[in-house]
Amino acid sequence: MNKKVLISLCVGTVVSGATLYLAFRNVPFQDLINYLASINYFWIIPSVVLVIVSFSLRALRWQFILGATHRVGFWRAFHPLMIGFMINCVLPGRLGEFARPLILNRKIDIPVATGLATVIVERVFDLIMLLSLFVIVSASTQIDPSIAIGFGKYTLNHETLETVFNGMLQVSVVLVIGIVLISLQKTRNFLNGVIMRFPNYMFFLSSTAKTRVREKLGRPVVGMINNVATGMTLIKNPKRISICFILSVCIWTLAAVSYYVFAIGCPQVRLTLTEMTAVMVILCFVIALPSVPGFWGLWEAGGVFAMMLFGIAEKDAAGFTLVNHAVQMFPVIWVGLMSAWISGVNIMQISYATKSQPG
Repeated sequence: MNKKVLISLCVGTVVSGATLYLAFRNVPFQDLINYLASINYFWIIPSVVLVIVSFSLRALRWQFILGATHRVGFWRAFHPLMIGFMINCVLPGRLGEFARPLILNRKIDIPVATGLATVIVERVFDLIMLLSLFVIVSASTQIDPSIAIGFGKYTLNHETLETVFNGMLQVSVVLVIGIVLISLQKTRNFLNGVIMRFPNYMFFLSSTAKTRVREKLGRPVVGMINNVATGMTLIKNPKRISICFILSVCIWTLAAVSYYVFAIGCPQVRLTLTEMTAVMVILCFVIALPSVPGFWGLWEAGGVFAMMLFGIAEKDAAGFTLVNHAVQMFPVIWVGLMSAWISGVNIMQISYATKSQPG
């Protein structure tokens, strides 16, 4: 195992333990154990099935996005996607987002920049869905400003959610504008021209040095921009955009239903599907804050905060959120490991390679 990856795993494990302590320090340990023992774990089965189906739809959506420029089979998209999400669950920095295009590049020779561009497009759809759901939740749910949970340096309350919402909205706007600009031929030609002419203004360099800079730096950057633009071609096809939005709605609906189904087996957690969707959305906003691998601790704190808004007792919310976190994460890790084995991907090599990627 690579030393840097091993250190990341060890540090992540220690920090995860500390964050779980912060999330549950106000919940009596015996009460938590009693609640966990009272759960009907049969309902994990249909919940896990829904999780796997939702990720299969994610793979289908990614395959469709990739299909704008490259013919990629379903399993060729599914395995890298699951490996990427698995890496996100166990390593910090969301390295899985870089791992997916790297795997595509090694398996079917799609340029890394093109693959990364398709991942960005995917994330834009998810951001738009989350922002839309949050607007709906905010309109239908009254968040009591007096309810707050302290978690390390964070205080989870209505103001925190508004801050995260505004941040995600700004990121979404920037991403959409960037996608549109890079996808336009005239804008791209202008940007490429500026890059290739830039060495001419470096008056302190000789003509030979300027040519070398243009060839060694300018052309690779222009090539990367063109590859990114290739990955963004979906933006030019309204039909493809519509299908991706439909798939995104299905993905997030299944995710919410998986929460709801598992809650059937949890005593004292009697929330409607709409309320459980609100819990999921609020939780997703909370884990958008900087956190440890797998979001351990911050996920639990966000879940407890969200469920308390609907009158769920803290110990019941803590028990549900802890087990539901495992239900949502462990199948992804297991399927990701299976995908790595089936597709012959060395996870440690890919994880190390992603640390070398820019950004």
